[in-house]
Amino acid sequence: MKTFSIEEQERIERVIKACKLCYAGMADENGHPYVLPMNFGYENGIIYLHSAQEGRSIRTLEKNPKICVTFCTDPELIRQHPDVACSYRMKAESVVCEGKVVFEDDFSEKEKALNIIMRHYTDREFTYSVPAVNNVKVWKVHIEIVGAKEFGTMKPGSISYKDRAEF
Repeated sequence: MKTFSIEEQERIERVIKACKLCYAGMADENGHPYVLPMNFGYENGIIYLHSAQEGRSIRTLEKNPKICVTFCTDPELIRQHPDVACSYRMKAESVVCEGKVVFEDDFSEKEKALNIIMRHYTDREFTYSVPAVNNVKVWKVHIEIVGAKEFGTMKPGSISYKDRAEF
């Protein structure tokens, strides 16, 4: 099995757009890691997230806005040989983005961000009540560093879980 770097921007964006969740990782003032699964939106090199107005993540990011956001496509179990445990692998693509969180406070910008998030999940248009917009914390992450990988790529002779009923 092989791991390859993904360099093409359009392929990186395809991986991001294929995901239903991302994982947002941060570190508190004592260096303790904290990772959350989150809904997201992506547009023009910016990841949009939303949360409650307060909580552990908000306290952490107010002190240290650095964040790592990770995406991974649905993995597929593959193998070279049914009797060799170390020949089993997960095949997927991942993108790891680093940046800093900026909390958006402007009402109309928050609405735009919420629409970007919702467009990731549905083609429906939405309107938001004033309390709904005011009560949500919108996070904007300008991607500063990105790395992407394709891993578990099958060698000739590998069999996909989907290909074999007796797998």
